[in-house]
Formats: sequence, C-alpha cells, structure tokens
Amino acid sequence: MNETPRSNRLHIAFFGKRNSGKSSLINALTSQTISVVSDVPGTTTDPVLKAMEIHGIGPCVFIDTAGLDDEGQLGELRIKQTLRVMERTDIALMVCTDGNITREMQWAGRLKEKDVPVIWVLNKCDLLDAPQQTMRQIEQICGQVPLPVSAKQRQGTEEIHRRIAQLLPDETMNRGLLGGLVEEGETVMLVMPQDMQAPKGRLILPQVQTIRELLDRKCLVMSCTTDKMDQMLQALARPPRLIITDSQAFKTVYEKKPKDSRLTSFSILFAQYKGDIDYFLKGAEAIGRLTEDSRVLIAEACTHAPMTEDIGRVKIPNMLRKRIGGGLQIDVVSGNDFPEDLSPYSLVIHCGACMFTRKYVLNRIASAKEQHVPMTNYGVAIACLTGILDKVEITH
Repeated sequence: MNETPRSNRLHIAFFGKRNSGKSSLINALTSQTISVVSDVPGTTTDPVLKAMEIHGIGPCVFIDTAGLDDEGQLGELRIKQTLRVMERTDIALMVCTDGNITREMQWAGRLKEKDVPVIWVLNKCDLLDAPQQTMRQIEQICGQVPLPVSAKQRQGTEEIHRRIAQLLPDETMNRGLLGGLVEEGETVMLVMPQDMQAPKGRLILPQVQTIRELLDRKCLVMSCTTDKMDQMLQALARPPRLIITDSQAFKTVYEKKPKDSRLTSFSILFAQYKGDIDYFLKGAEAIGRLTEDSRVLIAEACTHAPMTEDIGRVKIPNMLRKRIGGGLQIDVVSGNDFPEDLSPYSLVIHCGACMFTRKYVLNRIASAKEQHVPMTNYGVAIACLTGILDKVEITH
C-alpha cells in the first residue's frame, strides 16, 4: 500500500484558523512529526501533504493548510492555496478552539458546495474551562456535535479515525479501471509506444496501474510496442479479448487489430475512472462544431518540459488544426493552472489525469458544466478525430 499513487489515495484536509492546532492534530493522528508546530500563528504556509496508511481507512493523504484568517499580501496568497486544496479534498476536518466559528462556517459552506463532508473538531479541550458548553455552542451554529480533542495530550484521535472511516466514499475507494471489459483468464494485449515522453527504464503510471489491475483480475497480460504488434498477434494462439493502447497509436492499432478483439486506450480507461465519461463523450461532439474562430483549452495534469512529440502540446493541436484549420487558437495549461473562467473556450480537452484525484477532476468538470463549456479527454478526442470513437470500448 505504500506504493499506492497519491492520486488514488483518500485526501483528508485540515482547515481552521491560525494557531488552532491543525498541525499538532495531524502529528497526533499520524503519530509522526509531519507538520512544523509552533505557538506563533501562521507557521504553516504552503499546504503540507503526507501519504499515510491508516488502519480502518487505508491509503490516504493528510493535508495541512494555512490559517483561514491569514493576513497581508502573503496571507491572501496562502488562502488561495488553501482554496485549491478544497478542489481535491474527499473529507475535511474543520478545527476550531472556541465557539466563534463565523469564519469556519464560511469555509464549511464552500466545502458543502463541493459535496465535501466536514467533520467538526474542537481542539485544545484540555485548555478550556467548560468544553461541553463550547461544544453545544458550536453545535447550535453548525448543526453537528464537534469531536472533543486534545492534540497535545493525544486524546480523541481514535474517534476521529472512526468518524473518517464512516465517511469513506465507497465509489472512490472501490472503482476499477476496467469495469466489465474483462473477466478472469482472458487475454489482454497492451500496446505501449515508448516515445520521447516515456521515462527511461520505467513505465508511465497509467500503464503500471492497468497492468496491476489486470493481474489482480487474473488476466493473461501481453505487452509490446506498436512496431511489434504484428509479431505479438502472430505469437498468440488466438486473438486477445481486449487490446489497450496509448491513444496516440489508436489509428495504427485499430487498422491492425483482429476483428474479434475489442479496443480501448489507457486515456479512455482513466476518463471513466477519474472523470465523467458521458460528459466527455458528449463533449467530443463539439469538435465537429469548431471553426478557425474557435478557442480550445488543453489541460495537462503533469508539469513537464515540453517534448517535440508531446501529445497535448503538439500532436492533438496538429490533429485539430488539420481538421479545423491553422487559425484555430489553442491554449495549454498544466498542473494546477486551470482557469476559473472557461467562457472564452469552445472546448476543453483534458488529459487522463492519472496524477489527479477523481475529486479534483470532477470539480473541473463541474466548473465546465456550470459555464456550459463542452469538455472531453485526450483519448476520446483522438478517437473522435481518427473516426473510430464508435468502435472503441467504453466502460460506464
């Protein structure tokens, strides 16, 4: 479990005012010194992330954030970083130390808008003269009895673990990449071109995750590069039940695949695993409505130096301009840089988002939906542009 990618872990974020003891509470919950603790308000600046394996919860990431009441120009920047943390939060802990929770209620409202469950925690109970009275005061305002905790004395942490376990999102924890595409004993062939973007000596995360799930499902897994696909098919006694390819090789693999073999791509698998495949499929229809006056946004989860073969910055733009015309305007963003205002765009094309949590991707999709901007995914877009989208296997 220590090797579970961060993007597949439950993200648990701690919010609260400065000096509310968020950092101390995380250290108490993990029995480790994860965050720097100080009596000086505002010690935590940028969000601090720690991947953990917690009994009863599983693989997760604890996120310590700056105080909600941070001040000054730097404070405003830190609050913006905290707002971004909300986009990837599965469960939130709202940490307070008294009954004055006006600021906390404002942030709890933001979390509610994003369908993030909130656990209210009253920290530093060992320092309060009447903790029960303070708990009742908080309950009257937020409608939830806060969990009494003393991070310093490490009291109440077991109850927090239990409350988190009760709120585990089953869908996030149990989703599979392959859905009903394969069954035990079936042969699956992976076509994995090793271009300039592939890390030397390693496979990329979507490939590793797909192979692992196929092995867990007791499938027979064969892999090859695109140029060895013919030899691989000849070596097999019968056609593979399913072929999974890198999206950029879609056209070549489709032309070579046996008639009885089903076809999909790593990117399309991640489209349903991390996002909203139905919205992505509908969004692909917008490609047919693009003109040279249109503007398209391509969003990458990874932050890497652009390559000459880059799929998001080179290959997809070339395919689009070949179809639409050279005047098509295409913007590219990467990592956490995703514009709040999507209204200038006729279409958003997102990568497979293997580096993002499902919650984060769904929040981006929700933003596109609210602004009535079509959105699709690399694999879906390439299949559409090559004319084989209706022939590709989609899991819902």
